[in-house]
Amino acid sequence: MIITRKHLHRRTFLKGVGAAVALPMLDAMTPALSAAPKAPVRWATLYVPNGVVNIDWWRPKGEGRNFEFSRLLKPLESLREDIFVLSGLDDHNGNALGDGPGDHGRAGASFLSGVHCKKTAGADILAGVSADQVGAQAIGSQTRFASLELGCEDSRTVGNCDSGYSCAYTNSISWRTPTTPNPPEVNPRMAFERLFGTADLSLSPEVRARRAGYRKSILDLVREDTKKLTGSLGTNDRRKMDEYLYAVREIEQRIEKAEKDERAFTPNMEKPAGIPINFTEYVGLMCDIQLLAFQADLTRISTLMFAREGSMRVYPEIGINDPHHPLTHHRNNADWIEKVAQINVYHVDLVAKYLKKLKETKDGDGSLLDHSMIIYGASICDGNRHNHENLPIILAGRGDGSLQPGRHIVYPKGTPITNLYLTLLDRMGVNAEKIGDSTGRVEQLTVA
Repeated sequence: MIITRKHLHRRTFLKGVGAAVALPMLDAMTPALSAAPKAPVRWATLYVPNGVVNIDWWRPKGEGRNFEFSRLLKPLESLREDIFVLSGLDDHNGNALGDGPGDHGRAGASFLSGVHCKKTAGADILAGVSADQVGAQAIGSQTRFASLELGCEDSRTVGNCDSGYSCAYTNSISWRTPTTPNPPEVNPRMAFERLFGTADLSLSPEVRARRAGYRKSILDLVREDTKKLTGSLGTNDRRKMDEYLYAVREIEQRIEKAEKDERAFTPNMEKPAGIPINFTEYVGLMCDIQLLAFQADLTRISTLMFAREGSMRVYPEIGINDPHHPLTHHRNNADWIEKVAQINVYHVDLVAKYLKKLKETKDGDGSLLDHSMIIYGASICDGNRHNHENLPIILAGRGDGSLQPGRHIVYPKGTPITNLYLTLLDRMGVNAEKIGDSTGRVEQLTVA
């Protein structure tokens, strides 16, 4: 028998449009006659604003494997064996707790952090480190990007966006520090270029090297000047400058990694032209970018906000030209209730399409969905009531292979959703002690 397969190292990096790109899992990375290498675990959080029309319209009938899909979850029915429906999980810190109105601001800030954010519209924002960033800080060095934050609705990040709560809270679910949100990239072209670079490969290697050197010299100058300035600043400004220097260093590291490229790689999609007008196309494009980032192992942690919290988006794609948020305050108007239900089903259908793509994408000894943990849900349950208990949550994928989907699990009343995050981080090899208001791990995910 003649064996001719060439063995490539799993961490092979390729040069593509001016940036280092890790290859997806290839057969050539498996030595001849050996078992397929264990694929890494990915975690994505897909966030939808404004809750659902009615949790009873969301929640399936029955528990365990014998459950019936509700109207709002019907688009996921063909993926029954790949998903969990999780009931009973709470985001307690999305509630007022004495701070009055502002549920949408608190919802965005607390969903992944489990922390009650400070009510302010000024620069003194304060929330908590989000679960995705707990994971990113632990394993982010294993990939080119520690995490990837995406969104499908632009918003300012300063000022008052909800009853005295900063726009930073409604605009971001990912927080690197209690005072530093990770605003999502909402332009598909910019997200694509961040992953795969912008350089013109028609230029000579000498010109590209000269430009890279010029960028590095600018960064060196900025860093040194900033350090000199920092000593004369107050505490708050020093914190801001520290965060700025962190961002500069991140850019430096990206350039350093790009310089180590050895070959060329072209992503299997064209560079987006910008933000599509059609929302179906917009979400699909962002999902494709997230899929590519996972497939090429550029990152293992990502968030995607379908829209900012309190979104006023309209949905002409399904014949609804009324803004989403006001519709959720339906005052029992049957027409408005039906429109919110249609928006909820539309969102779930977009998720189903993405999960099917992940399932069709080969990854190691299975599919990308097999090796992922995809959360879809909201920090508000009933959009009309603004409650933060019994959240609408879907979990898809098998993670490290120990998750056993295909079930509707109902957790005891008062279970923090942060307990779910601790459990998922365990599957990634991140043994976090606590996240926000967590009280332990959730059970039943690994038991068929």
